[in-house]
Amino acid sequence: MVSKSQIRFKGKASRGLKTERTREYVSISICGTTQPLGLRWGFETTSKQILNLMDMTINSTDISKRFYFDSADEVLSEVLKILRLISSGFNKTPVSDVFDAAERLYKGNFPGYSACNTRYHDFRHAIDTFLAMARLIHGAVLAKNSFSERQIITALTAAILHDVGYIQEQSDNQGTGAKYKINHEQRSMAFLSRHGFEFGLSGEEIAACNSIILCTDMDADISTISFSSPRIELLGKMLATADLMAQLAGRQYLEKLLYLYYEYKEAGLGDYENEVDILHKAADFYEFYYDRLQTPLDSVDRFMRLHFASRWGIYQDLYDEMIDRQKNYLLEILKMPHTDPREYLRRDGIVKKLREQYAKDAPANRQTSSKTPGNT
Repeated sequence: MVSKSQIRFKGKASRGLKTERTREYVSISICGTTQPLGLRWGFETTSKQILNLMDMTINSTDISKRFYFDSADEVLSEVLKILRLISSGFNKTPVSDVFDAAERLYKGNFPGYSACNTRYHDFRHAIDTFLAMARLIHGAVLAKNSFSERQIITALTAAILHDVGYIQEQSDNQGTGAKYKINHEQRSMAFLSRHGFEFGLSGEEIAACNSIILCTDMDADISTISFSSPRIELLGKMLATADLMAQLAGRQYLEKLLYLYYEYKEAGLGDYENEVDILHKAADFYEFYYDRLQTPLDSVDRFMRLHFASRWGIYQDLYDEMIDRQKNYLLEILKMPHTDPREYLRRDGIVKKLREQYAKDAPANRQTSSKTPGNT
């Protein structure tokens, strides 16, 4: 996804942090239960407590393993189980085949293409979006929306390939795929137009796939997109939703925002001053996210609750819970005085890797920029 124009925000956040305040302690509501954190609200919170804030809430329940899947094989396995829930006789082969092709493409084993070298828009993001899309489709079916088997296959193909426009052809040796940020959706659509028949799609299905992918363009006016049917339009809105939810709920989302900063920098887009600046502006992005889910995406995120209730007996949208948790943690580390918030982003050693690759970034104890946030 990309924003070619500046996004302006208005008003206060439509969804506040799910916290209950007492005189000394904070508790967070997770899946209908209140989890006490034993944390003082404000600058008295210790570094160790900050670092444990996210893990304490999720590890106190049994939902993490039902939400996150570590490997590509596990993600595909879960999606195929979801398809069996939709229809016991679902033909899973086309879905497995396009998933395998996408994995080869991202790894550099697809004829004519180099391996993906964008570290925010990577294969992890592709499979996270693929899984989120399958979950939304299942929830939509439970809500009495009917899709043909071929429509579901088309939508999942669009999901796994929606960001392949970042991948460079082998003849392209300049920079990284991040330079295509401004038109990567169109490049993804062009890839499908060239190779869709290889994945068993008809010409009509390729056109439907492309209209679904176009919905992930944050600057596209969905009301002006030509869809072949109301069901394909609904699937387009669902992919645009899955794309956002998969990012903001990702286990490494906050760390990977630093990768996103360098993608924007190479593309010459955005108004981010440095790595820390994108963290500050990411805090403002949540308001845009909530507004976008409602309009123009018609609140299709509501289907997630039905999926998790049916699949796991959990009557919550776990994406909403994980996004709130990430937001809570981000706001907490940003308000720590005279502290570099990157010190509290330690997953997978991403910050350390970036420091080894790039020169030391601008001072972290800056005030939040008054510039309008770009898309994260």
